[in-house]
Amino acid sequence: YQRRVHGGALAYLSMGSDSCYAKSVNRKFFVGGNWKCNGTLDSIRTLSEALNKGESIESKPVEVVVSPPFPYVQYTRALLRKDFSVAVQNCWIGKGGAFTGEVSAEIVKDLGIDWVILGHSERRHLPQLKESDETVAVKCQYALEKGLGVIACIGELLEEREAGLTRKVNERQLAAIAARVKDWSKVVIAYEPVWAIGTGKVASPEQAQEVHEQVRDWIATNVSDSVAKSVRIIYGGSVTEKNCAELARKPDVDGFLVGGASLKPEFLSIVDSYKQ
Repeated sequence: YQRRVHGGALAYLSMGSDSCYAKSVNRKFFVGGNWKCNGTLDSIRTLSEALNKGESIESKPVEVVVSPPFPYVQYTRALLRKDFSVAVQNCWIGKGGAFTGEVSAEIVKDLGIDWVILGHSERRHLPQLKESDETVAVKCQYALEKGLGVIACIGELLEEREAGLTRKVNERQLAAIAARVKDWSKVVIAYEPVWAIGTGKVASPEQAQEVHEQVRDWIATNVSDSVAKSVRIIYGGSVTEKNCAELARKPDVDGFLVGGASLKPEFLSIVDSYKQ
């Protein structure tokens, strides 16, 4: 594969590949920052001021979205540079109502927020939450219907990888989403091997590319060739300024969902990996 920049979009050209849907595609690089349950008014102001000093990405072939905790969403939006978008980290499965503690997609849109992260491994696997594949899929469907862009997370546990189940787990999680999603134009798939999230371990560029290619193959077979060509598949799992460039060079790695490093000014270096 060879990646080139053409008229503000990234073009990936297959070099000797048998994959018909990967021969010529345009996918805008995508970098998400998941701040998780972190931050204060002071720290978010300081971080926003640091991020605002980076070079403009207007008209550049990269899209950037950061996701603060719910109470800080509008505060962050007011402080942060306008060429970065803001996401929430979760939303409810449907319309608002008597659902104490939940936030509906309609409320998120009313706040002027355009993106939501759904199906993150912490929400799938934390014993206090344990969201099922079906719950994640329903959330994706409803959020998309209400006009939100969705960063849909998939990924395997360490024991699943060691048992050779990586592909099976990812395809199971994808199948639940695909059964409910019709329009993929506002979906970004985030592959996050659970064993690499916050552990300092990171999938090698070759491991990441292998899984991303499998995901794209599955979409081509089970959704459509056109979606396989256009959908962005990003990598998450201890992404830093030191390892992002090598990962970004892989033809099926269309960006990153960044955890801890998104809370630091070095996030700008990860954004710059779109230039690779």
